[in-house]
Amino acid sequence: MNRRPEIRWHHAVAELVDFALISWEAEPERVAALLPPGFEPDVRNGAALVSLVAFRDRHFHFRFAPRVRFSAGQVNYRTYVRRGAETGVWFFGTSLSSRLVQLPRTGWQMPWYHESVRVAGTASDWQLRTEGRWGAADVGLRGTGRPLDTLPGFPDPGEASRILVDPAVGWYPRRDGRGVGRYSVWHEPLRLEAAEVRHAHSQALTDLGLVAPGQLPCHAGLQRSTMFDVHTPPSRLLRPAG
Repeated sequence: MNRRPEIRWHHAVAELVDFALISWEAEPERVAALLPPGFEPDVRNGAALVSLVAFRDRHFHFRFAPRVRFSAGQVNYRTYVRRGAETGVWFFGTSLSSRLVQLPRTGWQMPWYHESVRVAGTASDWQLRTEGRWGAADVGLRGTGRPLDTLPGFPDPGEASRILVDPAVGWYPRRDGRGVGRYSVWHEPLRLEAAEVRHAHSQALTDLGLVAPGQLPCHAGLQRSTMFDVHTPPSRLLRPAG
């Protein structure tokens, strides 16, 4: 990650607990068809990667209101993209188990959905169950005790960190159709533990045509907790370059 940006009064902070990153290979053409002009998928060994990222937000709060906090399960669905010389994450959508989902959904026009999200982890077992009309998911992982430090298609751990594990910039399609939103985060580099996939199903990624039914992830990683700065509100809005 880059140097920590200046902390501002309107930023948010949260501890992400029982964090998991689960990735599948997808056909680059299918990913590209879901991106606006000016964005292209990051391709590794002939494949794009799409990920389900799940965790429990603990004590999420805005810095201007430190006593107003909430905790909830959250799942992000994303792929990895390039926009000119800039790399980052394209968000297809997010499931959140809190009615406060209306703030990003309505205020910032983010594709977020209020759904039941249950994330539970132990030293050797991690489970996700999401129930909802958009992002139903069921994932089971087992920790291996080994670091997730070698990933196909990435020449070194530094590039894997920059592109896949620790991206700082994200874009999303605005729900009102008025271009693209952009925001950023900061956290210490993650040190993921490699995980064995016991089972994995993501209805959202399947419905998007990116993951075939029964397709197994190509890799998965776990981390007990990490602190995130979230640079709210979205820093600027972009219209698709055309």
